[in-house]
Amino acid sequence: MQQNNGTKVTEFILLGFAGQHKSWHVLFVVFLVIYVVILVGSIGMILLIKIQSSLHTPMYFFLQHLAFVDLCYASAITPKMLQNFVSTKQSISFIGCMVQLLVYGIFITSDSYILATMAVDRYVAICNPLHYATVMSQRVCIQLIVGSYFMGFLNACVNVSFTSSLNFCKSNKINHFFCDIPPILALSCSSVSFNAILLAASVGFNLMFTVLVIIFSYLFILAAILKISSAAGRKKAFSTCASHLTAVSIFYGTLSYMYLHHSTVESQEQEKMASVFYGVMIPMLNPLIYSLRNQDVREALKGVGKKCFKPDP
Repeated sequence: MQQNNGTKVTEFILLGFAGQHKSWHVLFVVFLVIYVVILVGSIGMILLIKIQSSLHTPMYFFLQHLAFVDLCYASAITPKMLQNFVSTKQSISFIGCMVQLLVYGIFITSDSYILATMAVDRYVAICNPLHYATVMSQRVCIQLIVGSYFMGFLNACVNVSFTSSLNFCKSNKINHFFCDIPPILALSCSSVSFNAILLAASVGFNLMFTVLVIIFSYLFILAAILKISSAAGRKKAFSTCASHLTAVSIFYGTLSYMYLHHSTVESQEQEKMASVFYGVMIPMLNPLIYSLRNQDVREALKGVGKKCFKPDP
């Protein structure tokens, strides 16, 4: 329902993708398959790390939480998107919209800090291997994970609280497939300059801080790898970072485009595609990246497979 008199909005309409009504059945099947892959891949990765003692190390402790946050933020938006493909009215309540925004914001921000934490873990493992067990103790790992979730919670709560306090009277139609702050701000009849500055500052700080941590970690890692005399040693050291570098490149590339470029009417559909990539595709790709490019995970999968399909004596 469109609000033109300043009364409180009780629901929003998610417009989704351009032309989705003509190809809703195709989109539904495609995203359903993607979501099933996310569920299987993320839950499978979590369970594999939990049951395989060879993976009970700080690196895979962080990877387990990365799979968890990927699953959470994908689940915050994908089920509702699937529902809207088959529904005649793509509505979401105001409270439901804010809850979706909160959950998504918590875990997408936590994801960036966990990726930075994983870079620090690789730095300690390669540059200070003799003290790795001491530096990356269980207590330190838990503190780093709790800090990652805290930063996600803090960032999301601040932005959502200021967004929910706005008045909406222009329209209740969100030009997106899920509740995200930029398209919501476009509907407000209140002054949104502070909200826009707050969003840019919070996203900019989180991106800049975590990116700098990753960059400096890998600069030290690169320097340490170049000092290794044997080619086999350098290859082995770099292989432990390859999966993480791939995941980082995909995540930060799409997220930076989405939030830090100047939005125009022409770019809105491109922004939606970028949102699909980091909101749905990345959670699907990460388990594949870490299983296909990580020898320890491949060996663990083979071990589980042998146990499951071993014939009875």
